[in-house]
Amino acid sequence: MNNLSRLQPVAVWRHFLRLCQIPRASGHEAAVRGALLEWAAKRGLSARSDARGNLVIAKPATAGYENCPGVVLQGHLDMVCQKRGGSAHDFGRDPIRPVLEDGWVRADGTTLGADNGIGVALALAVLEADDLKHPALEVLLTVEEESGMHGAAALGRDAVAGRLLINLDTEEWGEIYIGCAGSVDVVADVPLVFAAAPMGLEPVRIRLDGLAGGHSGIDIHRQRGNAIKLLARFLRESLEKGIDFQLASMRGGTAHNAIARDAEAVLWMSAPSVLRAEAESFLTGLRACLNAEDSGIRIGFEPVPPQEAGNALDLGATRKVLDLLHGLPYGVHRMSEQMPGVVETSNNIGELRLEQGLLHVNMMVRSSDDHLIHALSDKIVACFADSGFEGIRVEGAGAVWTPNPESKLLALARDVYRRAFSSEARIQVIHAGLECGVFGWLWPEMDMISFGPTIRDAHAPTERVEVSSVERTWLFLVGALAAISARDLES
Repeated sequence: MNNLSRLQPVAVWRHFLRLCQIPRASGHEAAVRGALLEWAAKRGLSARSDARGNLVIAKPATAGYENCPGVVLQGHLDMVCQKRGGSAHDFGRDPIRPVLEDGWVRADGTTLGADNGIGVALALAVLEADDLKHPALEVLLTVEEESGMHGAAALGRDAVAGRLLINLDTEEWGEIYIGCAGSVDVVADVPLVFAAAPMGLEPVRIRLDGLAGGHSGIDIHRQRGNAIKLLARFLRESLEKGIDFQLASMRGGTAHNAIARDAEAVLWMSAPSVLRAEAESFLTGLRACLNAEDSGIRIGFEPVPPQEAGNALDLGATRKVLDLLHGLPYGVHRMSEQMPGVVETSNNIGELRLEQGLLHVNMMVRSSDDHLIHALSDKIVACFADSGFEGIRVEGAGAVWTPNPESKLLALARDVYRRAFSSEARIQVIHAGLECGVFGWLWPEMDMISFGPTIRDAHAPTERVEVSSVERTWLFLVGALAAISARDLES
């Protein structure tokens, strides 16, 4: 912590370290919102919170910028909560413990919350500074972004007055984003019949872990293994080889927008030792095709007391569930023709819970094309229907942010970047969802761009942010704010 307090820019890192001390899982942002309202009041800044919990902190324009269009700096208060296996960290109570290592800041065994804590810290540092030049500012900090952009969706048209918006929630320094994917959640809650397992069977728990995981938008093209899919594949192949068992439970993943790093199942079977031998053979073959990031994959077994294992699906229902999970699409569905190297459409199987009486699956479909979002989500619904399963719903989440290459704010930002760093910024769209998609629907006249420092492995316990890129992002941000007075950005 002391090492981090000396990093540059000092104000940005100070705000980030303060955020690390306050638990802020999606839907539980009250404490951090209260702390920021108190902070704003002490600095004499106007601040207000809406019924959903979104926060707006305003600062007047500096001298000479009074007639410039107002600027909204935007980020989200919540973070994805993931931890390494065996960690006792309680995200509802414990602070994040950041560590400085080889030019990067990471957390001790958990997600860091740089997504989007660094963006929030950058905006707060701008509000705090007395020596910057800028138009009238509104810092819009939303809630529940990671769980479905519910905070942004609840905003009213009068939430902010500015019509230039800089989103600080992208994660590759040197790139300016002008578009993003939209998404829907496909959620299944399928009732199933469980019964007592036949005599002569014993329960065993099988656990697959050691995968890298990651962000289901930013990392989906990296071909990382999904623990839910891999465990289902292993169990299905075992059945095909005549190793019979009955499923008592199965679970994996914790968030719709995170690639599942681990999964486990409780089985009733007669010969667990046969399945152990099959697991070794399966892993040998799997390691040959997984990428290096997933080289730590492993499969473990442990006995389960019969009273804890509970009832089970019969063999036919077990096969049906595993066939379904094996057949569900996962990963990149289609690459963009307009933006080479960018994923256009994908699906992530983020959460699985097979428990007594119910199969719950939560999937996130993303695409930069609204038509393809619905085409893929319809295909997934059809997979359940073909298996005879009902109870599937498609829920709206993020909207597509359609790129505007003619954006005046983009032109200004490119000029500022060129002068500051003697190179050209890369103009991109991102496969992850940004709240800009919601804002474009709410405020069609809003001119928007997004940028941020380099963050790796967001939504995974290996999440980290590059220190040097935070300082460059700060210089870019304050340079862009100062340049607005010299440009006509009114539409």
